[in-house]
Amino acid sequence: MSTSIAKDFKFFSLLRFALPTMVMMVFMSLYTIVDGIFISRFLGSQALSSSNIVYPVLNLVIAVGVMFATGGSALIAKKLGEKKEQEAKEDFSLIVLVSTILGFVIMLVGNLGIEPIVRALGATDVLTANCEAYLSILLYFTPACILQLLFQTFFVAAGKPQLGLILTISGGVANVILDYLLMGPLNMGIRGAALATGMGQLIPTIAGLLYFSLSRESLHFVKPRFRGRTLTKSCSNGSSEMVTNISTAIVTYLFNIVMLKFLGEDGVAAMTIVLYGQFLFNAMYMGFSMGVAPVISYNYGRNNLPLLRRIFKICIGFVVSSSIIVTLLALLSSPYIVEIFTPRSTSTYEIAKSGFFLFSFNYLFAGVNIFASSMFTAFSDGAVSAGISFARTFIFIVANILLLPKFLDVTGIWLSVPAAEFMTIFLSVYFFVTRRKKYHYTMG
Repeated sequence: MSTSIAKDFKFFSLLRFALPTMVMMVFMSLYTIVDGIFISRFLGSQALSSSNIVYPVLNLVIAVGVMFATGGSALIAKKLGEKKEQEAKEDFSLIVLVSTILGFVIMLVGNLGIEPIVRALGATDVLTANCEAYLSILLYFTPACILQLLFQTFFVAAGKPQLGLILTISGGVANVILDYLLMGPLNMGIRGAALATGMGQLIPTIAGLLYFSLSRESLHFVKPRFRGRTLTKSCSNGSSEMVTNISTAIVTYLFNIVMLKFLGEDGVAAMTIVLYGQFLFNAMYMGFSMGVAPVISYNYGRNNLPLLRRIFKICIGFVVSSSIIVTLLALLSSPYIVEIFTPRSTSTYEIAKSGFFLFSFNYLFAGVNIFASSMFTAFSDGAVSAGISFARTFIFIVANILLLPKFLDVTGIWLSVPAAEFMTIFLSVYFFVTRRKKYHYTMG
C-alpha cells in the first residue's frame, strides 16, 4: 500500500489512484437508484412516496451499523498493528455479537410498533398500508443490514478488501434482479421490493459469517470477551458517521412533511427522485475525496510539503472544474433523468422536473464542501471535519427547510439544499485559509 501512496503524483496519476473508489461509490449509489426506478415504474408514485416516508428508520439502522463498523474497525486494526491479535479477535467477536443482538431488538420493537411509527413519520391514509408493508419486511432483515455493513469494513481490516467489494457488488446485482422478478412476473408489489433489498443484504452477511467462522487468518471469530471499553471506544470512534446518518434521517423526515403539506403524495415522490439524483452526483465527489485522503495523510505524515501542496492544488482544480461540468449536466439532463422514474404524463414528472432543475445548483458547491470535510479528516482534524459535515448536512439544511418555504413556497423547498451548500462553502473556505499554516498545504 505504501509504495503506491508514495508516488510522485501528478494530475492523471492521482486521478487514476482515486478512480477505483469513485467507481465503487457511484456503483453502490446506482443500486439504490435502480430500486427507486423499479418501484416507481412497476408500482407508481404512491409506492415511491411510501418507500421514502419510512427511509428515516432505515437511516437509523444504517447509523448503528456504520457506527460499529467504522469505530470498531479502527480499534481492531490498531490492535492488529500492535500485535495484540487475540485481543483483536475477541473484540471483533464481541462487536459482531452485540451488533447482532441490537439488530434483533430493533427488528422486534419496530414491528411491534409499526403503525404508530409510520404515522409519526407522516404517512397519510393513502400511504399507510404500503409504508407498513415495506418497513415491516425490511425490519425483519435488520440484523443482516447491520452485519453486512460490519463485514464490508472488517474485510478491509482483515486484509481482504477485494472480497468485500465482490460481495457488495454481488448483493447489489442480486437486489436488482430480484427487484424485477418479485415486482414484475411474481407481482408481489412493494413487499417484493423490500424482500429484494433484504435478500441482497443476506449475501454479504452469510458470506461474512462463513468466512470469519472458517478462516484462521489474522481476524476470525473466537469466544468473545466482554470489555465495556471496547464498546464505548467503538461507539465514540464511529460517532461522527452515526451522526451523519441520523442527520440524513431527520432531513428526509422534514422534506417529506413539508412536501406533504405543499404538494401531497406526488410531491414526496418528486422529492425522492430529486434526492436519488443527488445521491448519484455526490457519490463521485465522495469517492474522489475518500480515494485521495490516504495520499494526503501519507505525505503530511512524512512532511513532504512540496508534494502535499501540489496534491492540494490538483484536488481543488479537479473539484471546482468538475463541479461546473456536473452542474451543467444536471441542469440540461433534468427532464430526461426524471423521465427514467416516471412518465411525462404524470403530475409527479412536472413537479420533479422543475424541482430537479432548481435543486441542481447545489452541485456548484457540494464537491468543494465534501472534499473539505474529507481533507481535514485526512489531517486527523476531526473537529473541523465534523463541523463542516454537520453544518452542511444538518444545521443549514434544517434552517433552510423551515424558513425558505415561508417566503418562497415550494421553490423554497427545492432551494433549501443549494442554499445550505452555498452557506457551507464560506465555512469550508474559512478553514482552508485559517488552517493552511498548521498543515502547510499552501505556501504562506
